[in-house]
Amino acid sequence: MSAAGNPAHKAVALGLGCDRSTPAETIARAIDEALAQAGASLADVRAVASIDLKADEAGLLEIATLLGWTIAFHPAAALAAVPVPNPSETVRHHTGTPSVSEAAALLAAGTDLTQLVVEKHKLRGPDGRNATVSVARMPGSN
Repeated sequence: MSAAGNPAHKAVALGLGCDRSTPAETIARAIDEALAQAGASLADVRAVASIDLKADEAGLLEIATLLGWTIAFHPAAALAAVPVPNPSETVRHHTGTPSVSEAAALLAAGTDLTQLVVEKHKLRGPDGRNATVSVARMPGSN
C-alpha cells in the first residue's frame, strides 16, 4: 500500500469486466495492477460492480467469495447512461452498453467522471481472456 494518506480516506470502488470464462487468476491480477495504479490496496475497496450479464461469471464470483465482496450487477441500460472517457463500440456490440468497467466503477462509487482514478485497465491472461478494471474514488475520500 502506498504511504500517502490514511487508508480510511482512500475508499475506492471497482468496476469489473471480463471475457466469458476468464480465470479468477487473470481477474485478480488485473485488480492488483489497477489498485497499484490508483495507489490503493484491496483494503481500500468499499464497493464492486459489473454488468448483470456477468452475474454467473465463475471467475468474478470466485474473486468475490475469496475477498468477501458483494458485487452489484447493473443492467446494460443503467451502465449506458453513465458518461465515460473510453466508450467502446465493441463492448456495446457484445453487452448493449459502451462501457462496463468504467461505468460500473462510477455507479458503485456513486460519483461522476471526475473521480475515475484508473480508467480502463485491461489485462490479457495467458489463455487470451481479457479482464478490465476501473477504479473510482468514493465521495469523501482523498
